[in-house]
Amino acid sequence: MAERVFLVTGVSRRIGIGAAVARTLAADGHRLLLTGLPGYDDGQPYGGDPDGVPALLAELGGAADHVTADLLDPAAPAALVAEAVRRHGRLDAVVAAHAHSHPTRLGELVADQIDRHLLVNVRATLLLAEAFSAAFTAGAGGRLVLFSSGQRLGPMPTELAYAASKAGVENLTAQLAPLLMPRGITVNCLNPGPTDTGYAAPDAHAAVAARFPTGHWGTPEDAARLARFLCSPEAGWITGQVIDSEGGFNRYG
Repeated sequence: MAERVFLVTGVSRRIGIGAAVARTLAADGHRLLLTGLPGYDDGQPYGGDPDGVPALLAELGGAADHVTADLLDPAAPAALVAEAVRRHGRLDAVVAAHAHSHPTRLGELVADQIDRHLLVNVRATLLLAEAFSAAFTAGAGGRLVLFSSGQRLGPMPTELAYAASKAGVENLTAQLAPLLMPRGITVNCLNPGPTDTGYAAPDAHAAVAARFPTGHWGTPEDAARLARFLCSPEAGWITGQVIDSEGGFNRYG
């Protein structure tokens, strides 16, 4: 593929899906503006990656820049798109790999935590789509790739707000696709299934692995390869799709 400019969100930990997407796109010779919120990961049980962003940028060898952005800020999506255009003169694709996820169980629901899921996962994604659509001037070859977690395929009883918000992202895919296709932008959503990004405790990791025919989780690179394809010229006639790439995962095993 000829060099293009990508905005990739959700990039902070080197083991994450966003970082894998960045490596894959950089290997194809593209220019990248990466964004993430390392402080969010620092507060999670799995912990952050203090050296993650500098090490990833060094690994990519000048193909990428990184800016920290909190997508709870309603101005952040448009600012990120504007920054990509300012630095590179254009923006060809957005891969929205960001997510807010926190346990939300029935009987323990807190309104503020529900709001955070909806604002980061749904509102910010919709605002990114709007800003990207307005900034995209090429007329063809635009790509918007969103991420889900397969909520329609089975329940997530400990993460009700996250499940609801990601179901919203899947629906946004169907809503945005016919609106953006005339502008030359395809919109698709990738469900990578359980992906080993280091967040699961050992017992949970083993239990989930047993539900795969292969006996092991998906990798961030599995997700990145599909994202790369959806961003390629070969995927130009694919839009409005939620694509489940779960390696035969059995949610009910």
